[in-house]
Amino acid sequence: MTFEHVPVLFNEVIDSLNIKANGTYMDGTVGGAGHSSGICKRLSKDGHLVAVDRDNVALETARTRLEKFECRKTFIHANYSDIDKIKTEVGAVDGILLDLGVSSYQLDTAARGFSYMHDAPMDMRMNEDDIFTAATVVNEYPESELFRIIKEYGEERWASRIAKFIVKARAEEKIETTGQLVEIIKAAIPVSARRTGPHPAKRTFQAIRIEVNGELEHLKLAMEKLPELLAPGGRMSVITFHSLEDRIVKDAFNNRANPCTCPPGLPVCVCGKVADVRKVIRKPIIASNQELEDNPRARSAKLRVVEKI
Repeated sequence: MTFEHVPVLFNEVIDSLNIKANGTYMDGTVGGAGHSSGICKRLSKDGHLVAVDRDNVALETARTRLEKFECRKTFIHANYSDIDKIKTEVGAVDGILLDLGVSSYQLDTAARGFSYMHDAPMDMRMNEDDIFTAATVVNEYPESELFRIIKEYGEERWASRIAKFIVKARAEEKIETTGQLVEIIKAAIPVSARRTGPHPAKRTFQAIRIEVNGELEHLKLAMEKLPELLAPGGRMSVITFHSLEDRIVKDAFNNRANPCTCPPGLPVCVCGKVADVRKVIRKPIIASNQELEDNPRARSAKLRVVEKI
């Protein structure tokens, strides 16, 4: 299966980066090179794209698809939070893009185990070189930890019942496939609660995927360190797909744009903390009705943008 992924908010992202023809731009989640193709199209031969991804298939796909563009290209197999490795390779950049979450390719490739719509081995690794998989979480985590991640990362109201049902089921036989897990989740959620809303396994699968890949920890680290790579006037654009991601990005941008910790009543700032970014947009950009018709997976996407001062 080829790496296909429809880039969400494509025009909005490209515009938000304010691309200079000879600039250096980092796509920290290059995926199928959808957004990167748009970036490269605006770069001259003196421009530079830095393509980062933890998925080897994504990197190889991007390398092939970006060959036609004349700009210089650097491909890095790493997580976007691996700041030291990225900084060593490229130094300062004029723009950074993060398109968070799981790609269409990863969801639609049954063998990767991300989707509750396909019966496949319990995997969910974004980096196939990693050892830790969803099977470890489902079969070895204590009930209390299962409850925590399903409740916290999946924001699932039935987390307690789902955790109990998983533990009971795995005592009888090992849970090896996504199909098994889906049936366990369905049994745990009352029929009346399954009549409306998203697929009953959606939130639990999201929670396990986040745990397997350490997504929120990597995002927190990246939001703390990546803006430091921006040259003055450089922009950082981040697309999130659920409230946990968006909260981290929103808070990080707010803290950099308004770092003062002085009590509100003080006439002047005495803490000495100075903003190093400004918000380019006050509210996040969301998909248009037309894009939602063309690509329903864009429905929860939010784009936030800051500029280095």
